[in-house]
Amino acid sequence: MKFKAIPLISIGLIIICFQPAHAQVENLSELSIQEIMAKDYVGISPQRIQWASDSKRIFFNWNPENKSKTSAYQLDIKTNDPVPVDPSEMQEALPARKNLNRKESLELITRGGDLSIVNVKKGDTLTVFSTTKRISSANFTLSGKKVSFIIDQDLYWWDSETGQIRQLTNFQEKKSVREKPESNKRNEQDEWLYQEQLKLFPKLKNSGRRSPSMYYSGRFGRQSGGGNATSGPSPIYLDGYYVYNIQLSPDERFVIYSLSKQGERSEGTKMPTYVTRSGYTEIQNTRSKVGNLPGEMRMGIFDLERDTVYHVDNTSIPGIYDLPDYAKDYPDRYEGKDPIERAVRFSGPNWSDDGMHCVLSANASDNKDRWLLLLDLPSGTTKLLDRQRDEAWLRYGRGIGWMPDNKRLWYISEATGYRHLYWVNVETDEKKQLTDGNFEVSGPYMSKSKKHWYFSSNEVHPGEKHFYRMPLEGGEREQITSMVGSNSVQLSPDEKNLAITFSFANQIPEIYIQENNAGAEAQKVTDSRSDVFKAYSWRVPEFITFKADDKATVYARLYQPEKKIKNGAAVIFVHGAGYLQNAHKWWSTYYHEYMFHNILVDNGYTVLDIDYRGSAGYGRDWRTGIYRFMGGKDLSDQVDGAKFLIEDYEIDPERIGLYGGSYGGFITLMAMFNAPDVFEAGAALRSVTDWAHYSHGYTANILNTPVEDSIAYARSSPIYFAEGLEGHLLMCHGMMDNNVHYQDIIRLTQRLIDLGKDNWELASYPLEQHSFTDPDAWTDEYKRIFKLFQTNLRNK
Repeated sequence: MKFKAIPLISIGLIIICFQPAHAQVENLSELSIQEIMAKDYVGISPQRIQWASDSKRIFFNWNPENKSKTSAYQLDIKTNDPVPVDPSEMQEALPARKNLNRKESLELITRGGDLSIVNVKKGDTLTVFSTTKRISSANFTLSGKKVSFIIDQDLYWWDSETGQIRQLTNFQEKKSVREKPESNKRNEQDEWLYQEQLKLFPKLKNSGRRSPSMYYSGRFGRQSGGGNATSGPSPIYLDGYYVYNIQLSPDERFVIYSLSKQGERSEGTKMPTYVTRSGYTEIQNTRSKVGNLPGEMRMGIFDLERDTVYHVDNTSIPGIYDLPDYAKDYPDRYEGKDPIERAVRFSGPNWSDDGMHCVLSANASDNKDRWLLLLDLPSGTTKLLDRQRDEAWLRYGRGIGWMPDNKRLWYISEATGYRHLYWVNVETDEKKQLTDGNFEVSGPYMSKSKKHWYFSSNEVHPGEKHFYRMPLEGGEREQITSMVGSNSVQLSPDEKNLAITFSFANQIPEIYIQENNAGAEAQKVTDSRSDVFKAYSWRVPEFITFKADDKATVYARLYQPEKKIKNGAAVIFVHGAGYLQNAHKWWSTYYHEYMFHNILVDNGYTVLDIDYRGSAGYGRDWRTGIYRFMGGKDLSDQVDGAKFLIEDYEIDPERIGLYGGSYGGFITLMAMFNAPDVFEAGAALRSVTDWAHYSHGYTANILNTPVEDSIAYARSSPIYFAEGLEGHLLMCHGMMDNNVHYQDIIRLTQRLIDLGKDNWELASYPLEQHSFTDPDAWTDEYKRIFKLFQTNLRNK
């Protein structure tokens, strides 16, 4: 077998076809595809695990007997015996989320339009305000003398010393005459799509068919009544912006609020559904395609003392005008042009507990920058605390907060190439990295004593998750969990015990209880497996690595048959994306595929499941290895995996197939089109066929937008490479898929027809969305995949 270089671009034409139902094929496994695809075949794991406030019990939802619905369960950690419990008893035992003042002497309660204060010691309740409108976001101020709250879109306060209620803001939308929309005018993104359609499908130029005209309605915020107020605070006009996140500063002088205005959006996709209750074809409106213009966002400040409104100056953010590196590939678009201010998305404000410091997090709309900014409220100016830039795209760390001294802000950053914990002193600008190494930290929080951190990480192995404790100022990390797999921990309120949701590669998630000490033994307290699942000896895959052509280390799962049944054929499974990992040591969300792999191995196949470039768990460089070229390194990792199987496991180079769904379906198509001498057969499920037709939030991170970076889209979309198909291709797609639209596979089908390809089939599922739910549809799909491999790999 020869391994040829994967071409960057190979533009040709397209097609559609439906094949008859599959015939029965031999299956040597004791498992059947219909059996493993049955609803709840493996069992139903416990969910929503919560500690009681006394730290002696846990509550969770469970359905061990596979009844029509789940039930609430209670477990006493002394007996470790789960028993059903009334949901009301569970709610009474759970820790209450109370809205208390700093002295914890008063509790604030809102119910609809009633605002009440409870004296915690005496139990007395005082209703301070009542209205027919809903009250939200009620909080004590730092002094405890006032209560701020929101009615409609305005902020109020109640003064406990005077008993007076004061309206602080008066947000209004100016009345304006809406311009008549130009119904047939295409924006820049839609014009790009229009021209690409004509390039890909020349028949459309002379088909006589007209595309429906597009109507652009006003989408810039809500239109509300305006006019000048006759009393109360002066109006703050929104001018088409939507106002939200309205807060009173701790010193009660400033109102801080967020404003947003939606950017120009492309026309949404119309999705027909054919099998309906009405008997008529019905239309659903779904998402638009990648290329939406970013909206505008601003942070407003209202100084109550000066009766003055102003905004945080976005233009003063360092690097706000920086161009991306890919701009050099488009000199005509950028050279000699005025710099463009990038839109930003603010989160916050994040106040220190003493109310002295306020930090904003600002994320660039192109996801290439994240700034942490110290806000000076009287002036509206900001000071840069930290800037993280990535020429590909940033993975923003979830978590930001204040150290006990109220001078240092802790945060998560990928600055070293891995997600780690840091702090920055907002007064001195000093920074410190608290964790370091080729592993990733997630979910950090402080102990009640404020002396330690708790967090999860994959320090032991990229495919393991463990729970750690570490001194607040960094230092030695103490690994508390020890079971190999995934340990998802709920710490008891008194921090003495762990409730662990644990799973392994062939073990579904179950609850374990363990003392909060390293080396303590974890006790299993649930068994959720069904009887049929228990009856089969499920394989533990080998957790291996191999070297890619560029010497990178690739992690994978390997499933090997016994020598006496090994047939010399192999199947490579390609997991989906988003940001996902599957060559790990815990129970996979792809459990249908895991069980199917056991069937394949029972039939003599070797199965390889690769965490290719773009997968989670391996740091920044691995995550961004697909930037501007999907179907590049992520595809070559599959090709190198095939070579690894041939060289190390005696696999016949003429009998290798692959399959996968969503992103895995996309890679399958790229493999069948661009590496036809490597893969004899492929099953592409719910596949992206043209990234210019996928969603903005996901695609724009990796490929930018079609208008800005057409090169990236041309070399990353299977539809441009369909002429390379030589092997046997199965495509399966739900016709109600509102994620990867059915239109995607239809466009590719037309391309295959135009190219005269005939070694392919398309199976369509009228009632299925992106994730199948009907066991019959799952069964049909995987019987087709099994037949594809049995016909073209095993029996070749």
